Amino acid sequence: MKRWVVALSVVLAFFVLVPSGAMAAMKLVVGQGVEPVALDPADVTDNPSEEVCHHIYEGLIGFDENMNIIPKLATDWSVSEDGKTWTFHLKKGVKFHSGADFNAEAVKKSFDRILAGGLKRSSLYKPVIGEVKVVDNYTVQFVLIESFGPFLHTLCHTAGLIVDPTLIDSKADVRRNPSGTGPFKFKEWAVGDQIKFTAFDGYHGGKPKLDELVFKVVPEDASRTMMLETGELDVAERLSPFDIERLKANKDLVVEIAPSLRVIYIGMNCQKGITKDVLVRRAFNHAIDKKAICDNILKGMGVPTDTPMSPKTNGYAEVTGYPYDPQKAKELLSQAGWKDTDGDGILEKDGQKLSVNLMTPHGRYLMDYKVAEAAQAYLKEIGVDAKLVTMEWGAYIATLSKPLEENNVDMYLLGWSPSTGDADWALRPLFHSANWPPNDNYSFYKNPKVDELIEAGMRTVDTEKRKEIYKETQELIVEDAPWITLYWMNNVTGYWNYVKGLKIIPLEMTFAHQAYTER
Repeated sequence: MKRWVVALSVVLAFFVLVPSGAMAAMKLVVGQGVEPVALDPADVTDNPSEEVCHHIYEGLIGFDENMNIIPKLATDWSVSEDGKTWTFHLKKGVKFHSGADFNAEAVKKSFDRILAGGLKRSSLYKPVIGEVKVVDNYTVQFVLIESFGPFLHTLCHTAGLIVDPTLIDSKADVRRNPSGTGPFKFKEWAVGDQIKFTAFDGYHGGKPKLDELVFKVVPEDASRTMMLETGELDVAERLSPFDIERLKANKDLVVEIAPSLRVIYIGMNCQKGITKDVLVRRAFNHAIDKKAICDNILKGMGVPTDTPMSPKTNGYAEVTGYPYDPQKAKELLSQAGWKDTDGDGILEKDGQKLSVNLMTPHGRYLMDYKVAEAAQAYLKEIGVDAKLVTMEWGAYIATLSKPLEENNVDMYLLGWSPSTGDADWALRPLFHSANWPPNDNYSFYKNPKVDELIEAGMRTVDTEKRKEIYKETQELIVEDAPWITLYWMNNVTGYWNYVKGLKIIPLEMTFAHQAYTER
């Protein structure tokens, strides 16, 4: 009997010393490769910042893991016949982390802040939205300057997340003092190390199962992998393809390979130099074995493509491109007048060698320099002397951004991810002639019909018509061959099998809104 009393005393003492809340606390640590810059959704352009913002704030609408548009803070929406007025009915009973009510006035205040200019993402909405009107407490209207087909997709962008009006009124630094309606509240930021969040008890979707969410910055791929394996990280993002097989061999780890929106390509100058000739550009397309690059260099982390957008992008169409065919490439170059007259393996025309510069970043994208080296080797096989040029990222973009008369870039390797998830943002910045450098049409591509179609797709609200427009646009672009479109990227995330409810979004983001652990 005495022994039983002693045992009971020990058990009771344990419960007194260890609070039940501490025993039940559920924490998730996510390893990011790059530290976020800021936590203001309208004033960031980097992926890590945007990913974290989505856990603090919410938009009226958003994307699911398949890039379908779903309601968030709006319950439903409609558009006027002229496509210029969008009406949103808002969810009731929603609170910001500060305790302030979410309503139409909060939506207006958040967007008016963007439309006033001065934020990095102001340009996304300022040319589109003329006015935001409060109809009543839970109804808001966006009056557009002109009808804008991709408006819903653009509203799903991180910049469209609603900021707490108390922050705006107090002129607080939103970048370091975030507050929204999302499931997690900001706790602290140890710069260079990690950002901590706690569950928002008043979340309108029900309190999150996680008590604490941590985004930890681990720049080195090998370190992220090691910290995942040792359990220091519950989730590790953007894993190296060279670690995948080893991680898969651990039955307690899950390796999720998910498609992203990012397309990697080699652009070519369409206005000057050797690549001005469309026959040359088509020949170069036939010369590159994309599948071999994806299999041997990227280890399956890239998927060969012929079109300038990934299948997860709204408006994607399957278009026949240029299959790997070195003989066809040689025939096209011969038609263009290029011959090897001196037998050195490099073609000539009018006394000029078929020599081009091929610019490439080194470390910006997965295995980018190795991919450029492979392209160089493939081009040599058809008689092209491609000289690789690399430089620091800032200088790289500055070089591509020079105006035509100063720009001597023949070819360049680059990537693009349309952050609105729509064909408009996959095509307009890169192929409309109004966007020559210093904007993003670094190929100096120009086709009046393509310009016309891009503008039609931008102004048309009808979903089916937009699909038809963008299919024709992609067909024309592929025919003109301003790019060697190489592949779209897969996104690799590793996590322990006790982690449940994670969602990997094609925007290269991990969403832990509904995540929990079963240890």
